[in-house]
Amino acid sequence: MSLLGDEEIRQKAKQIPQWNLDGKNLTRTFVFQDFVKAIEFVNRLVEPAQTSQHHPDVTISYNKVTVSLTTHDAGGLTEKDFELAQVISGL
Repeated sequence: MSLLGDEEIRQKAKQIPQWNLDGKNLTRTFVFQDFVKAIEFVNRLVEPAQTSQHHPDVTISYNKVTVSLTTHDAGGLTEKDFELAQVISGL
């Protein structure tokens, strides 16, 4: 997968306004009722990540789950990151 240019990244980011651009990463923090609900959400991330062969970085802090996407082997943001962000937003 090839890296997206700055303009492409800005345009694609408009399609997922809940996500933030953070350098070479797309990030979003999800807040849940409690720890159990947060873990249930993380477990739902497994199937789409495995299917797309693209795995997010995940940080869990009690009822908050922060998901960070970047294409590590490409060194930045690619189409895969934006596609998975959209899928995750639908969970």
